[in-house]
Amino acid sequence: MRTDLFDFDLPAERIALRPAHPRDSARMLVVENGALRDQTIADLAQWLKPGDQLVVNDTKVIAAQLKGRRIGRETEPKIEATLIKRLDGSRWQALVKPAKKLVAGDRIRFGNEGKVCLLGHLDAEVEAKGSEGEVTLSFSFHGPALDQAIADLGSPPLPPYIASKRTPDDQDLADYQTMFAANEGAVAAPTAGLHFTPALEQALHARGVGINRITLHVGAGTFLPVKVDDTEGHKMHAEWGTISAETAETLNTARKNGGRIIAVGTTSLRLLESAASEDGTIQPFAAETAIFITPGYRFRAVDILMTNFHLPKSTLFMLVSAFSGLETMQAAYAHAIASGYRFYSYGDACLLFRARD
Repeated sequence: MRTDLFDFDLPAERIALRPAHPRDSARMLVVENGALRDQTIADLAQWLKPGDQLVVNDTKVIAAQLKGRRIGRETEPKIEATLIKRLDGSRWQALVKPAKKLVAGDRIRFGNEGKVCLLGHLDAEVEAKGSEGEVTLSFSFHGPALDQAIADLGSPPLPPYIASKRTPDDQDLADYQTMFAANEGAVAAPTAGLHFTPALEQALHARGVGINRITLHVGAGTFLPVKVDDTEGHKMHAEWGTISAETAETLNTARKNGGRIIAVGTTSLRLLESAASEDGTIQPFAAETAIFITPGYRFRAVDILMTNFHLPKSTLFMLVSAFSGLETMQAAYAHAIASGYRFYSYGDACLLFRARD
């Protein structure tokens, strides 16, 4: 499909720079069979039925943004790196800028040399360099020692549409993490999960709705726009995900008994669809997925999707258009913009019912 079909104009003032407090006070646009209803996140339980099963992503965002300088040559330019994929105990794939300042074999020193922590710095060698600013970094630490160094010297990788408008601060350490965060490995938050609070969780349990945890380590590819004119030419970044046998059984049993599967976020949906067989049975899963969902895709596992409002021409807007229909989502986004909904990671959400086949 043509990429420009998924474009729209978004006023800059609609981009949320801070989340709503409390988190479940954010607005929620319910989209069901073309009808649009203005609600709040706190109303979520009212839209679900006893026996329904929510599926949340329990990945935890790491401090994946590192600042340093190239060393060992005459000039020592500043280098910023965002870790996007762990390769092994000491190697990461990263996006760097300015990438033109680096070649294979260069050494980067991250951190403050005056800081009394792991000698104040962390060194990495550029093993390889890709064509779009991606490099392979081989760090001087390994395993848990490297994890601790990154945690000490790094900062949360706020999306560029927020970080370009204000400086990340300590409040983001809490705001950019869901209440379900448990398994470290994401470099971007599964943002639909940011809306949940203990009070909302209690209301869902009282309604008889189950909450199930799966893990998909969100990569920085989620921020990258689709640069090709046709969606067939776009290549998705692979992300690692897991669904336990116990969770798969719980979801399959609920569905046999008439319960619906509600994916909290596009990350949960993509993992569930990756793990589903043709008849919709969810299998245990532990692998990478690079599933790319566009209109025409036949959904097998997910009945309802709770998700934030996404960027124009993004793979995520393509996904929600596949789920509820392109014309429906164009109308929903136009309504959201006109009604003052807040967009992107710290913004409001929508509750999407799957379009009838």
